[in-house]
Amino acid sequence: MRFGVVVFPGSNCDRDAFHVLNRVLGQEAVYLWHQEGDLRGVDAVVIPGGFSFGDYLRCGAIAKFSPVMASIRQHADRGGLVLGICNGFQILQEAGLLPGALLRNAGLKFLCQQVHLSVGNSDTPFTGRIPPNRVLKMPIAHNDGNFFLPPDQLRALEANRQVVFRYSQPDGTSDAAANPNGSLNNIAAITNDRGNVLGLMPHPERAGEEILGSADGLLVFQSMVESLAGVESQS
Repeated sequence: MRFGVVVFPGSNCDRDAFHVLNRVLGQEAVYLWHQEGDLRGVDAVVIPGGFSFGDYLRCGAIAKFSPVMASIRQHADRGGLVLGICNGFQILQEAGLLPGALLRNAGLKFLCQQVHLSVGNSDTPFTGRIPPNRVLKMPIAHNDGNFFLPPDQLRALEANRQVVFRYSQPDGTSDAAANPNGSLNNIAAITNDRGNVLGLMPHPERAGEEILGSADGLLVFQSMVESLAGVESQS
């Protein structure tokens, strides 16, 4: 499979994502500069974390105007997989590819720590490799990760099973004590209504090898690879 890793001015997790995809999983990967309109034939797009354009105005507010985003929208409209991590999640929301907003953390502090995640929907292209009842461990590193959505839209999101990961205790219990940033319903990751675009605040690329303290993030990327392989075999 061929993955495209988008690079904006201020991206700082692009190399991590490339390393996991190319060197750990052995997949073909290319960098996509934000001013490029050509996705170069990739099967899936990864928008990594960082501080695109210095987070000026609002996280992701400037990045959404980059030429690459129009191509990513077309890719998503065709059913292509798109993964937005941390700042990538924020960019996808600003671009209208995912609902809601990511507000300032409830404690008004930048958070850099390990969190546990329960799986809210195992039937997605991003979770197919995750064993039932598995609780994942990944790091977060953000200042604006407090997921918000108006009540009626939040109910629709939940009913449509678009919540993919929730902040939880190590045993999978999602409670207030496990919520690091104030996100509604402990939400850590969501998809669009079609299920092919995922935004998550935790960093799976920073949990891609055991030496980093967890390799649970590999399950997200492995799920994408297997999903793409299944689609290819059916075509």
